[in-house]
Amino acid sequence: MARAVAAAIVISACGTKPAPPVPPAPPACTGTCSAIEHLVLVVQENHSFDVYFGGWCTAAPGSNPTCTSGPSCCEAMPATDPARGLAPATLDDAANAAYSPDHTQACELSEMDDGKMDKYVTASCGDPRNFARVVPALIQPYRDWAAQYALADRWFQPIAGETVSNDMYFARAQFVFLDNAYNAPAVGAQCSEIVNKRSFTGPTIGDLLTQAGQSWASYGEGYATMAAATAQATCPAAPADCAFGIGTYPCTFDPSDVPFEYYASSRDDPAHMKDLADFDKAAAQGTLPAVSYVKALGYHTEHPAAGIRISDGVAFVTRIVGEVLASPQAASTLVLFTYDESGGYFDHLAPPALSDVDLRPYGPRVPTLAIGRFARKGVVSHMVMEHSSIVKFVEWNWLSGRTGQLGGRDAEVHNIGSLLDPAETGASVPED
Repeated sequence: MARAVAAAIVISACGTKPAPPVPPAPPACTGTCSAIEHLVLVVQENHSFDVYFGGWCTAAPGSNPTCTSGPSCCEAMPATDPARGLAPATLDDAANAAYSPDHTQACELSEMDDGKMDKYVTASCGDPRNFARVVPALIQPYRDWAAQYALADRWFQPIAGETVSNDMYFARAQFVFLDNAYNAPAVGAQCSEIVNKRSFTGPTIGDLLTQAGQSWASYGEGYATMAAATAQATCPAAPADCAFGIGTYPCTFDPSDVPFEYYASSRDDPAHMKDLADFDKAAAQGTLPAVSYVKALGYHTEHPAAGIRISDGVAFVTRIVGEVLASPQAASTLVLFTYDESGGYFDHLAPPALSDVDLRPYGPRVPTLAIGRFARKGVVSHMVMEHSSIVKFVEWNWLSGRTGQLGGRDAEVHNIGSLLDPAETGASVPED
């Protein structure tokens, strides 16, 4: 750079006009950079890849298969716990409803044991129930989608620790706070177990979409009911089918589950914060925004303990995916389905090293699927990805092909192209 400047000064001194400044590069694309016009992101809670797919995959643990077609191309869960040789505990509805592993960052780091992944049973916070495998029939729709569409077997939670710290990467693609330290000062905070409230400054990916004239919304089950209760300074009654039975999580809307509620630019803004009934209507009428974030009530998220049944969460996700695939916009919509974090359950693959961007430790793998016309068919992607990969894709597809605009991990993580079929997307979505 110094040489080029010096040369320009010499040429100017000799009477020759310097070259005109180079204009900024034009946008890589306008509108959308692919045939994907709508993204629906569904986020469930607190299960690791091994718990749900370690019994579906059939390659030997540690074999690192390079093929990408079906269950023989992803690693099975080890047959026994690496520390004590225990067989996996059976995770059914009753077991899920009764017990939640410790999934604070301190505990998860202890259990991961510098990538050896061997202390889920023996750590001071460990438990034999952490080494678990789901009853296959409970999640059969998910395994059917894995066979039909694309499964990511290297999708890691972006930070070791609890739900909210991981959810923030969907909005900011970077570290905001640790574990479940804060709630949002938003609708429903008065009914939450997370009592410390804090607002943060952006920008979020929602802000960038708004600035670019692109539509987006976060749809929360129970949001309208909670908004009405908040206006009366009370908490709503628990739905009759919520076993916990009181007007707090997991029976009612909690703003800590929605990362955009932490930011004044979108907090409780009716243009962006909507009830799940609004999603149902938009899907049926073909009026979905460009980007939709869908969050169930806690007892529909599969989160362990508090009487929560896996089958109820599977029914919720199956309904949402079914609505999208039956929508007038199905041919232009990609569904991404993932989990906020692993919930303290065992997973045998070591996560990546610290992020170069925020120097925070990754957590274990979580199940992630791409569903719909644009997904590769029957493919297992081995590309290392995480929640910030979704932000990167949104930037690429809806924000003129320019990634890294939030200045976080969206500048370093892999994009989601390995899950998508270029013959359907009309353009090759990047993998890097």
